[in-house]
Amino acid sequence: MVSFAEMYMAGLTNDEKARLRRAVDSRMAQCDGLRDHCDRCLATERWSGSVTLMVVDAAFMSIGLNYFTSVVPAVAQYESRMKNGELPATLDGLSRVSYNDVAAIWRNRRSWSVAQGVAARLADGAADDRSALREWAIRADPRMWQDNPVGAVPGVGINTYQYLRMMGGIDTSMPDKIVRRVVDQLLREARIELPTRGDGDLIETIDYIAHETGYRAIELCWMTWMVQSEGNIARMEKYRDLLKRI
Repeated sequence: MVSFAEMYMAGLTNDEKARLRRAVDSRMAQCDGLRDHCDRCLATERWSGSVTLMVVDAAFMSIGLNYFTSVVPAVAQYESRMKNGELPATLDGLSRVSYNDVAAIWRNRRSWSVAQGVAARLADGAADDRSALREWAIRADPRMWQDNPVGAVPGVGINTYQYLRMMGGIDTSMPDKIVRRVVDQLLREARIELPTRGDGDLIETIDYIAHETGYRAIELCWMTWMVQSEGNIARMEKYRDLLKRI
């Protein structure tokens, strides 16, 4: 079945495609170092390769707080206690962690419920944590995400689902509000129309923009976050060194 994005892209003129590439290139030029981070993400090597920390990261990110100032420091606290043997380092252990043991790191119970639920679904019958995440990510269909065992975990939405797939090695994107806003800006600048209203449409549109511009969908997704400013400084500039750490 031909997607909406494919139908639209097939009708673009060479001039329209050139304008789209210029619009994307101008933003990607601000994101030096992002490709390496995305390489590690696709290799399931974020957070020193700890899938437990990746799941904790995704669970914390799911409630919409500032990623770099709220989520990353909290995950780093878990990492420190995990390395000291105070908190579980495996998905199986995370699925059974006590809220009282982790509340000092992150008080939101919903986030811990998400982390435990996702960990339990991924760890079920898996040989090892990395294989568990990567094998799940390959099978996981974004069009049927609510019917997936991970997608069915209360508190897991399409963005958390896609974020986990990205860390599991799938070159895809998250249809969150920032991604949608920046993609819409790119399309307006290029004076072309591609579907972005539905989550599935936006994911497909990013896939086709990636194909047309020579970037990967995951790079376009991270770019939309990293070109945002904090204190008059672009996040990419502010957090470039931190990206190498996480």
